[in-house]
Amino acid sequence: MLLTDKKVLLVGGKGGVGKTTVSSALAVLASERGKKVLLVSTDPAHSLADAFGREPFGDRITRLAPNLDGLELDPDREVEQHLAKVTAQLKRFTRPEMFSEIERQMRLTRQSPGAQEAAMLERIAHTIELGLTDYDVVIFDTAPTGHTLRLLSLPEAMAAWTQGLLNANQRSAKLGEVLGHLTPKGGRDITNPLADPAEHATAGMDERNKAITETLLSRQRLLQRTRELLLDKQRSALLFVLTPEKLPILETGRAVKTLLDEKLPLAGLVVNRILPAHADGEFLAQRRLQEQQHLAQIEQQFSQLRRYKVPLQATDIQGVDALSRMATLLAAAGL
Repeated sequence: MLLTDKKVLLVGGKGGVGKTTVSSALAVLASERGKKVLLVSTDPAHSLADAFGREPFGDRITRLAPNLDGLELDPDREVEQHLAKVTAQLKRFTRPEMFSEIERQMRLTRQSPGAQEAAMLERIAHTIELGLTDYDVVIFDTAPTGHTLRLLSLPEAMAAWTQGLLNANQRSAKLGEVLGHLTPKGGRDITNPLADPAEHATAGMDERNKAITETLLSRQRLLQRTRELLLDKQRSALLFVLTPEKLPILETGRAVKTLLDEKLPLAGLVVNRILPAHADGEFLAQRRLQEQQHLAQIEQQFSQLRRYKVPLQATDIQGVDALSRMATLLAAAGL
């Protein structure tokens, strides 16, 4: 029921296991079932265009097939645009003598850990809201596992980041009064930093402080809506791709534990590139023997999750026709 009921589907997994192929084929399958689909890549090593046999199309919505549009988000570009926007907003509402400090902080932020994820999260949040308005389903081809897990846990951390921006202008006593609405206990406890900000947090402020706070509150509320959507198993699902090999199994095991601990709606696993029964030869026979051991481990370790098995194909999967054939395999697997 993933492609029937869900509005947002995130496809993740270790690099090289076939995430882009699976997410692209899922998008084709959904479009063939009459859904209007937006397929979005958040992986810095974009390959959506390659999967569809197209020239790179980048950060603009591009028609890839009937009922199917694509979009590739560039992390570096998102960071630059995000920081330029933040700098402009801060300069607009801050005294000129603070400009050099703002620029210094933005230079440091550009190189700081998590800068790409923070910028990407805000863009993803806006993309989801656009997608929910204009499309039946939004499918994300995500970056390798670690990046995706950081991204999914980022809304809480962004609460503390928002407080940091507010602290940059803490000479304003009135602005300081709303910090508690943005991050509980002044940022020392962010177990629930996305609790609803006070509706009248800017009441009584002067125009400058009101504008700063409303900008940050708007970002906070956007992140809150995104987090609520990602946690809503009625509307969202995560699908992890792995191959029957040792390292992908280990990495998937760690990711599954994290996702389940975070109460994120993990819908199942796509076990990709299983050797078909008709593949012959002594070499493949040895590979199949080892593969059977890995498949048994997958069955045991991930027994609580739905598993969708897809056979290895003889040739590369590229272009709409090849993706449509892959979509048929995914449908046969139960998707």
